[in-house]
Amino acid sequence: MRIDPTVLLTILGMAAVTYGVRASGMWLAGRLALSAWVRAWLNALPGAILVSMVVPAVANGGRAELVAALATAAVAWRTRSLLPAMVAGVGVVWLLRGLLPG
Repeated sequence: MRIDPTVLLTILGMAAVTYGVRASGMWLAGRLALSAWVRAWLNALPGAILVSMVVPAVANGGRAELVAALATAAVAWRTRSLLPAMVAGVGVVWLLRGLLPG
């Protein structure tokens, strides 16, 4: 497999910009006096963004996506950890897309 240098540089550039925005936001938030409400809102924001991306995929998907979403929720509830839940969800949808027709 050959990787196009332009594509690779574009991906690396986007990663650097994304990291820079996040790091500068964290640096700035650490220097500002934020109210408890604002801190709670900022802490909840990543989960809200994740849900806003996952729900349409599940709603517009098929059986594989629904079962994967349920498996993700079960693993998240059991382990209280995002990484195993995401791995479970991706693994289940990957397996079921290969097994289920359509």
